[in-house]
Amino acid sequence: MFRDVDSAPVRAYPVPWHVDRVFDTHPLLTNTGDEPADDVRTFGAHGATATTERLGRVLPGETIDLCLCEADLDSAVLTVCWFRPSTGVEYAWRFVM
Repeated sequence: MFRDVDSAPVRAYPVPWHVDRVFDTHPLLTNTGDEPADDVRTFGAHGATATTERLGRVLPGETIDLCLCEADLDSAVLTVCWFRPSTGVEYAWRFVM
């Protein structure tokens, strides 16, 4: 994307997610940000299988239970994608179990 060289630099945006691994196969994903996350999706790569889950809008403070019952947790990689409503920009964040 091109931007005007005279424009102000883009400020860093902290990832609004916290993963609580209190349950082995059911990590809890919480929106710790101060705004909703729109069109939230998760993509999981679990060895030879892959999963996609559409969560929709996740409000600040809301917690989602992700089911990884069929996953090999030693190789599971999850990606969370969402749109920030204030800017319309899409973000992606990956984490491992």
